[in-house]
Amino acid sequence: MTATAYIYDALRTPRSKGKVGGTLNEVKPVALAAGLLNHLQSRHDLDTARVDDVILGCVAPVGEQGSCIAKAAVQFAGWDWSVAGVQLDRFCASGLEAVNMAAAKVVAGWEDLIVAGGVESMSRVPMGSNGGPMFSDPEFVLQEMSVPQGIGADLIATLDSYTREDVDAYAVESQHRATRARDSGWFDRSVCPVEDENGMLILERDDFIKPNTDMAVLGSLQASFEQIGAMGFDAMALSRYPQVSKIHHVHTPGNSSGIVDGASAVLVGSEEVGRDLGLEPRGRVVATAVLATDPVIMLTGPAPAARKCLTRAGLDRNDIDLWEINEAFASVPLRYMRELDIDHEITNVNGGAIAMGHPLGATGGCLVSTVLDELERRALNRAMISLCVGGGMGISTLIERC
Repeated sequence: MTATAYIYDALRTPRSKGKVGGTLNEVKPVALAAGLLNHLQSRHDLDTARVDDVILGCVAPVGEQGSCIAKAAVQFAGWDWSVAGVQLDRFCASGLEAVNMAAAKVVAGWEDLIVAGGVESMSRVPMGSNGGPMFSDPEFVLQEMSVPQGIGADLIATLDSYTREDVDAYAVESQHRATRARDSGWFDRSVCPVEDENGMLILERDDFIKPNTDMAVLGSLQASFEQIGAMGFDAMALSRYPQVSKIHHVHTPGNSSGIVDGASAVLVGSEEVGRDLGLEPRGRVVATAVLATDPVIMLTGPAPAARKCLTRAGLDRNDIDLWEINEAFASVPLRYMRELDIDHEITNVNGGAIAMGHPLGATGGCLVSTVLDELERRALNRAMISLCVGGGMGISTLIERC
């Protein structure tokens, strides 16, 4: 009989601007992650010696986020010395990959209780700080036609005929949905306040959301990737897509994911450990999938990953009640909905990263808490979570409410 990976809880920090001056800039990433571990422990009176491992995604594991930030967070939180920790990097999918890895270990019977999620302090460790061949090695970039993700997003918009008005309208709706959800308290179960070492409150709720966003505000913003596209990256992308005569640059800071700080923590375990510790399961991981698509356009993996996940689960799209796709750029969820033939009314129902921001290594874990809370609020059963990933990868996780 196959074991089940249960989700016993899913927490996250509020998200805030990932620049100097952002509310969470004063908080070290190890403290950001450790604070969530402390909330998890106190919420469940958790015997931390029963936790086998802490798996945290982190996309820039250098400087203050280096040297295995997961194990550092375990120690900084004062958890039992027996608890291990590991950091992983699958770009934007790191937080969800951590959850998937935890679920796989529990299903295999190798471990009983794991905390999975991620942390990214983008204000203290800027994006790209870790270098690497995919975006920094000129030989690799030229050989592989490795263009910036924004060029790929604009290429998707061009291929699918999404206009500037289309992507801006999507972004406005993301802001309105996120504002409604935050102000209605729909995030409150999962969002844990960030405090300083003296217990003074630093941030209680997401403060990156911009409630007054409208089409006029977004229409005043300049395209983010037109200039670098003209420096040769457009030509590189078009060499793979000769059917396109010109890339139309429609993405701006207003219809792309925000750079923010944040952390997430999902408690995943077996039925037996939950019974032993008196934990009530909130959900279970039904199936997961990861794959790769064309690395030049880069952002087209989510829908194929979702279809692969459905096949693994023996389900089809009509069996899914809610869909959650990371809003890296507005063209990504627009294509996701088009490819899967799903309605926006059941997709990103509480907004997404365009409104709330995308703390790279943590986002996947954040999405687990978002959809689990909403499944419970609406008394629905299943949700699919998907993210686009660097290198053309896509990832999906199907969860079911208990």
